[in-house]
Amino acid sequence: MHTQDLQDLARQWPVHALDTPQGRIGYRRAGDGPWLVLLHGIGSASGSWLRQLQALSRSFTVLAWEAPGYGCSDPVAAERPAPADYAGRLWSWLDVLAPARPPIVLAGHSLGCLMAAAAAGLRPQQVRRLVLLAPAQGYGLADPALRQARLADRLDMLARLGPTGLAAQRGAAMLSPQADPGLRAYVQSLMAAIRPAGYTQAAHLLADADLAGLLAAVGCPVTVASGSADTITPAAGCSALAARVGAPYLSLGPVGHACALEAADAVNGLLLQTPTDPDQEPGEPRP
Repeated sequence: MHTQDLQDLARQWPVHALDTPQGRIGYRRAGDGPWLVLLHGIGSASGSWLRQLQALSRSFTVLAWEAPGYGCSDPVAAERPAPADYAGRLWSWLDVLAPARPPIVLAGHSLGCLMAAAAAGLRPQQVRRLVLLAPAQGYGLADPALRQARLADRLDMLARLGPTGLAAQRGAAMLSPQADPGLRAYVQSLMAAIRPAGYTQAAHLLADADLAGLLAAVGCPVTVASGSADTITPAAGCSALAARVGAPYLSLGPVGHACALEAADAVNGLLLQTPTDPDQEPGEPRP
């Protein structure tokens, strides 16, 4: 899909803003039906879900947020936020949108997987399915020196290059080598629009969180998926996470990290599935 096509979709589903008791949240919305809630990654925005807004609005009410500290969304209060800070903001936003609603399908991409897992653990009865796309697992269990080094490297690059320079240097890694140049330019434009303060908070979240630990409190079916050309969250690590938590793993084919855009058809098909676990009661933590 060319850059102009994606820009046309972005205009078709513009960002709205909603004030909640915990702060303003920006989001895109399409369709009507069961709720599908989409959480983007650290160097991205709600615009990374345009192909889902386009294709899945016939089956779902599709909601793609701007994470706290991104776009027009207010940041969370903590300087070094925990996953629960983002999870609380997510539920505050959804409660304002519709206080009475059926359980949602919740999908995260990359860092958004940490937020999604925390949200599913916080209100297990309100999530009927959790999909983790190219999940960032966090460095919470890593050696403290390694954890601090990874955080320092990320923040130093942001300080030296700024969002535009960061996007120019890291944007290419988000896609496979064969990705369309227009898609590459679009993904880079999303990264160039990040707000440094929100990105810094998200970097702390990545450094301190542990996805597998968060998934221990999740009570709904979980699916993990990624592309085989992903160099940011390689397939081996994603499949190992799935095996560790007893979830199925799906390869999305030879695509890179920004799989919701590069492998939109495969991702859309995955989100349309309705797996069930007959041995697991709703809200019961995974074994």
